[in-house]
Amino acid sequence: MKREFRRTAWLFMLLPFVAAAASPAQSEYQAALGAKPDFEHGAELFTQCVACHGAEGLGLPDGSTPKIAGQHFRVLVKQLVDFRYGKRWDPRMEQRANSHLGAFKDIADVSSYLSQQPGKSQRNAPERNLDETGAALYSASCASCHGTEGEGNDAGAVPLLTGQHPEYVLRQLQSAVDGRRPALKQLHGPRVKGLDADQLRAISNYLSNLGSTD
Repeated sequence: MKREFRRTAWLFMLLPFVAAAASPAQSEYQAALGAKPDFEHGAELFTQCVACHGAEGLGLPDGSTPKIAGQHFRVLVKQLVDFRYGKRWDPRMEQRANSHLGAFKDIADVSSYLSQQPGKSQRNAPERNLDETGAALYSASCASCHGTEGEGNDAGAVPLLTGQHPEYVLRQLQSAVDGRRPALKQLHGPRVKGLDADQLRAISNYLSNLGSTD
């Protein structure tokens, strides 16, 4: 009994040091995940984003902004936190994550709102066919994490890729190779490093048309 008491006491003594070891970004991420989101406030906050992401959160076909409607909650929270703390680079998003969003509650609210929006998909012309090469490459390099249908995983903060704009997906794959997204380089670089430009585009086109309608 005394030994168990001492063990418990040591654990409580260590807790402050464990908490202190968490980075500000990780602390804010966890706080946002634990918050109770306010849907209406999230909708209000999103009005500050429509200039780039569109009124329905569907982004732009040229890939300059992604489709974020219907994306997993934890994925959205993590990206916003990463932009805020310089762990992901984009001047527009870094500025907005810091100036337009307040504390972790704002991040939770707007992420919850977006995650519940319909992520409409249409085939992306002119590359309309589900290319067999893209399907094979995706299955070999990406499906083990992102799912056979590009559905991702909210619990693991793995992004939904189905129906995303092909130019955006291509840009992220290229960034994983050349290090413009440090986190992606570590996780994805080894998987895509050996693929050429045509193969990366085939994967991007394949994902963009998954689950789409004419």
